[in-house]
Amino acid sequence: MSTIKKISESELKSLIKILRNAYPGQAESEKDIKNAVERFSKLQRNDNTKNFYGLYRDDKLLGGMLLHDFVMNFSSKKLRVGGLGSVAVDFLHKKEKVAKELVIYYLKHYREKETYLAALYPFRHDFYKKMGFGFGTKINQYKIKPCNFKKGDSKKNITYLDKGDKENIINCYNRYFEKNHGMMKKTDMEIKGLFKSENRIIGYKNNGKLEGYIVFKFHKNEGDSFLINDMYIVEFIYENNKALDELMTFLHSQNDQIRYIILNTQDEDFYHLMKNPVNGTNNIIPSVYHESNIQGVGLMYRIIDIIGLFKNLENHDFNNQTCKLKLNIRDGFLKENNDSFIIHFDNGKAKINNTEDYEVEISLDIKEFSSMFMGVVNFNSLYRLGLASISDKSYLEKINKIFTLSTKPICTTPF
Repeated sequence: MSTIKKISESELKSLIKILRNAYPGQAESEKDIKNAVERFSKLQRNDNTKNFYGLYRDDKLLGGMLLHDFVMNFSSKKLRVGGLGSVAVDFLHKKEKVAKELVIYYLKHYREKETYLAALYPFRHDFYKKMGFGFGTKINQYKIKPCNFKKGDSKKNITYLDKGDKENIINCYNRYFEKNHGMMKKTDMEIKGLFKSENRIIGYKNNGKLEGYIVFKFHKNEGDSFLINDMYIVEFIYENNKALDELMTFLHSQNDQIRYIILNTQDEDFYHLMKNPVNGTNNIIPSVYHESNIQGVGLMYRIIDIIGLFKNLENHDFNNQTCKLKLNIRDGFLKENNDSFIIHFDNGKAKINNTEDYEVEISLDIKEFSSMFMGVVNFNSLYRLGLASISDKSYLEKINKIFTLSTKPICTTPF
């Protein structure tokens, strides 16, 4: 029998030894392990939004995970989200369902806490897809010469930022968080992490108010001379066009010293800001498409409690649609979700109904429903791809409108 519980500080060293085999290259030396123990102990002691849990059999730690209590902006509504990270299993106990039991515990843990959404960065997408997690928004990584960034009229309001600007940075980020679907609220520990010694921070101030900032560090490839440097953007936040314009001008002005600027963004339209968005590989995709960036699939979402989520979003506007819907969900890991739900939408407001009164029914798996609900993919696409069915095709556009959000979710929080 397995027992899953919060890991005590005295056992964190055992967890780190499991992690160093699961993720080689981290904490290799005894000094590294000691530093990691101190860091993990401080995290668990000082940040009540993050807690390490372990799975034990016969009182032996076989695997662990880090649970994050997040607050996410869901289309201007603040929702609690359960985050999962650092899932690791002892090398001697692989293929013994340790990871599976940890993830099931994680889902039930947050369901009991009335947290209706889960999110994670997968070590393997297929593993978590089997557990009902759906894909999030892709990320685009651009590797662009500074001269190809948009040059504005001025960068006179750009200034260096340091720890003395902490409150300004928090306020700027929080305003951005309030306006952007999918963003997670920062914790104090995350804010502190921006001021690592290798990071530089510059910002745009308008009459003393910080309205945008860039956190960056320098990258050097092995064998490059000390005169060749790339700039890696850690975080890029802007509240308005003026802030964006001057921040872009700052990037443009680095052309004499920086070879490439490496920037990650979930904004699918960002390349329109560039004079030339190609990344220098000279790869041509037929017929004549020049490679501009690489893409990655990362963050995944999962609905833990369908009824709870709809009740929590009683004031959300599902695009002013009126419809009586039967929603059939397949969920092999949470039997409470593996059911049919009657939802009445009245001028955009949704209410769970306990009758069998419905006009149309749709059927899909929890992973696709989670991605659709978050606005990553629309119902029309799921239907076209054979990942969802509908009893009456004349309702296709109505169902599509109900579950369409104005933007895809974006998230700059690593965990």
